[in-house]
Amino acid sequence: MGELKPGKRLSPLGLFKEVFNWYPSELAAAERKLLFKLDTSILTFACLCFFIKFLDQTNISNAYVSGLKEDFSLYGDELNYINVCYFTAYVIFQVPGMLLMSRPRLARWLLPTLEVLWGIVTFAQCRVTNIQQIYACRFIIGMLEAPVFAGTHFILGSWYSGPELFKRAGTWFVCNPLGTMVSGYLQAAAYTNLSGVYGMPGWKWLFIIDGVITVPCALLGFWVFPGVPDSPKVFFLTDADVTLAKQRLERSGIRRPGKLDFDVFKRTLSRWHIYVFVFCYICMIISSYPAGYMNLWLKSEGYSVQQINTLPTVTSAINIVASWLGTTLAAIYPSWVIYSIVEGACIFSSLVMIIWNVPKPLKFVAWYLFGLAGCASPILYSTVNTIVKGDSEERALIMGSMMTIGYSFNVWVPLLLFPTAGPDGAPRWRKGWPVTLVFFFLLWAGFVTAIVVHKKREKKRLANLTETASDSNDAESNDAGSAVGVIADVVDVKK
Repeated sequence: MGELKPGKRLSPLGLFKEVFNWYPSELAAAERKLLFKLDTSILTFACLCFFIKFLDQTNISNAYVSGLKEDFSLYGDELNYINVCYFTAYVIFQVPGMLLMSRPRLARWLLPTLEVLWGIVTFAQCRVTNIQQIYACRFIIGMLEAPVFAGTHFILGSWYSGPELFKRAGTWFVCNPLGTMVSGYLQAAAYTNLSGVYGMPGWKWLFIIDGVITVPCALLGFWVFPGVPDSPKVFFLTDADVTLAKQRLERSGIRRPGKLDFDVFKRTLSRWHIYVFVFCYICMIISSYPAGYMNLWLKSEGYSVQQINTLPTVTSAINIVASWLGTTLAAIYPSWVIYSIVEGACIFSSLVMIIWNVPKPLKFVAWYLFGLAGCASPILYSTVNTIVKGDSEERALIMGSMMTIGYSFNVWVPLLLFPTAGPDGAPRWRKGWPVTLVFFFLLWAGFVTAIVVHKKREKKRLANLTETASDSNDAESNDAGSAVGVIADVVDVKK
């Protein structure tokens, strides 16, 4: 079960080999070939899609500190209102999008279609003339991007299992910080080289560049994205590949999509999974919000526009390594150990921010350590895929609910705890940083609780299966004994 297995004892060389062992030799050649096909199709499109999502999601913050604020005279909480518009739509359309994603016929086409549409709206932001138009664009983009994150996790969990799932999820999640990092470099380049070209400021050119990148990548998805194993077959998968993929699901105990009705909600709400995992994601959303605004601190410290856009990319680089390596290690060692290290580092950084008046180099270290949290989300979602693998619809509903309820806090928490202006405003956040520390701890506690509860339930389930098998064997023995007695009686009668 991947990261839920006890830790393995590996030498440094053995660990190095295991990290890069994506196609184990013990698998049959046909299965290794199938994995390679899935990696080159699902991961290629999913990584491009996710990279572009965060490229397009981050560009508004980079545009804000690169001239948008001054051009539109945004000296209040407008940046928070922009994010509220985005996350309100993100929340509203999350669960409907995820339930649609669980339908095999729609799963293959939904993500590429949504990406084409949000690419067009991203491009349109280069023509905005007031803040109200930005609010509208961000709402539409939030609606279109809603099922991308959890939906991709659902797709990965529909093809992969165990350690192979954790490794792919971590590799895919790398595109989150990569998109954020590239957005910073693109904005710095646009500000330096394109400001004034055709009468447009550099921050508008960022939206043009992002739109031009988004649409072609989205069109690629119609060609290579396979959806789920029960979706209409994509050209590069043979009938034998699809049969093998379904056999792998059965072997791993992953249930394929079934009927979508009210019973999905009834059985999901009757189990513990949704409550613990939604709680974990709420904690993750609240604790991670301020870590992405190092650029506001740099602006308050008087750094140049180029530095404001490029220095935070170090956090993204750390995030990239942590996303990939941390999730991969969680497939080898107990995931609670990895979570403890990551959340411990983030708690330390939060303490530095609470104290605030520390040497500037330590402040940089604290901002950059937040990048270690890159593996927290893919480990959490891979754990959901692993624990709830026996119910495809419940899995989709839980992931959609995590995003819906988690991001609903982004609609009001930033206004309350992370205001842009005022004495408690960015980046000091006298109220926000202590709350951040508390929720980093609660995230760790919630995740460990999920692991412990699942292990106890599995142990009890296996014990019941063993007892049932034992009772069945006893019954068979009794039946056999009765049969022997009957035969003996018959023999005696004949005598």
